Amino acid sequence: MPHQETDLVNWSDFARTRGELGTAFLRILGYFREDGAKSIGAVEDAFRARNAAALVTPAHTLKGESAQFGAYRLSAMAEEIEMVARRCVETRESPDELIETVVALRPCFTETMALLDRDANPLVARRPVTFGRRTDTPAQGFGRAV
Repeated sequence: MPHQETDLVNWSDFARTRGELGTAFLRILGYFREDGAKSIGAVEDAFRARNAAALVTPAHTLKGESAQFGAYRLSAMAEEIEMVARRCVETRESPDELIETVVALRPCFTETMALLDRDANPLVARRPVTFGRRTDTPAQGFGRAV
């Protein structure tokens, strides 16, 4: 499946990671933000230099860290960069074919982090998840179905 068709965030995997990390979650998410920005910068620099070997490590790092938070589109893009870069190293080719993916990487990261931050922000009011049931208390809804 092309990375454009991959969900930006898999929320069930994100929630699982959040639960597993517990109180360390926000700190680890902050590390992901910092490391992700560094990895993307390294990918962009390596691509500008047409250095396929230098693309591999930051793309590999971004792939794994993104997947940990359920950021599967970002992870898929990083995996594509990593795999093509590895092939280019083996065949001694330039990684020029990656231009569209490399250019789209930073905007995808920015959009992904905005979603993750919005969901992770403890100050965001969370509405109860319900389906087919009223959430009003009798005082709010006067005890009647509307």
